[in-house]
Amino acid sequence: MRRLLVLLTGLLLVPSASAGASASRPVALVCAEASNEVFAVSLGRYGGHVLKRVHVDDPLMVAARLHGPAVVVDPHGTVTLLGWHSLRPIKVFHGFARPEVAAIAPGERYAYISDAGSGRLVVIDLKRRSIVGHVSVGLQAHHLDFSPDGRRLWVALGETASTIVRLDTADLRRPRVVGRIHPRVTAHGIEFSPDGGTVWVSSSAAPFVTVFDAATGRPLREIAAGKGPQEIAFSGKRAIVTSGYGSSLEAVSWRTYGRHGSVSMPYGSFNLSTLGGNVVTSSVLTGYVTELEAGTLKRLWTRKIAPVTRYVAISAWPR
Repeated sequence: MRRLLVLLTGLLLVPSASAGASASRPVALVCAEASNEVFAVSLGRYGGHVLKRVHVDDPLMVAARLHGPAVVVDPHGTVTLLGWHSLRPIKVFHGFARPEVAAIAPGERYAYISDAGSGRLVVIDLKRRSIVGHVSVGLQAHHLDFSPDGRRLWVALGETASTIVRLDTADLRRPRVVGRIHPRVTAHGIEFSPDGGTVWVSSSAAPFVTVFDAATGRPLREIAAGKGPQEIAFSGKRAIVTSGYGSSLEAVSWRTYGRHGSVSMPYGSFNLSTLGGNVVTSSVLTGYVTELEAGTLKRLWTRKIAPVTRYVAISAWPR
């Protein structure tokens, strides 16, 4: 009988698959450039609370996936890896000319850094915490995004780019340039659609987003958006587009291009991240961070986190 009780107790202590799946919560990682900090901010209906903060010199941009380290970019020449959940700096890479944007490839093993000053994309192996490759794409390399399968990547040469470089990343350690696009209007943000068939490109100089064929680079359609839309992200069937100068956020079907509405946002809400039904924006001009429901665009909360909030990424933490 005693042995049976021990076995039953052991079974009760073993977490089920469903328990493991629910044992994490999404958090927003926010760069507060002026105060030299990265914040972890709670999400959800009662979110907006700072859970943890860490000092990082001049954090311009942060990239993160659900698990694994966050990648923080300092435009003065360093890239820092922060430990998952702890936010403890675990590795600092030096020697960049002017790094500006990071993107983590599908699979969460590799991160690419666009170094605007050298014109290179630098490949970091997040597991080994080492630089394992690079490729020259052109000066001012800035926004970049991977296709969902990780086999292709587009990078804009500048925040108002007249050239977009297309790369083959089938071997993520050895990317290679396969083509260039010269859009009709200058490009800013770049985002592959969830099915990988199209690439959505924003422009701070035009009130629309251009949709390109991912395979050929041919422009397919222009979608009206807010004033000088900057960032694009996808959630379910919707493309979410921010307009920092227009103080708005737009939702559009990425399959049919039908509009799903627009909501007002704090002025300067340029940056954007999504995960499931979570949509989070940050304002570089006012320091406000906002969370909305992707399906309804209902605002859950808005909080002033710091004087300046730059990029935002969503990660998952244990409860």
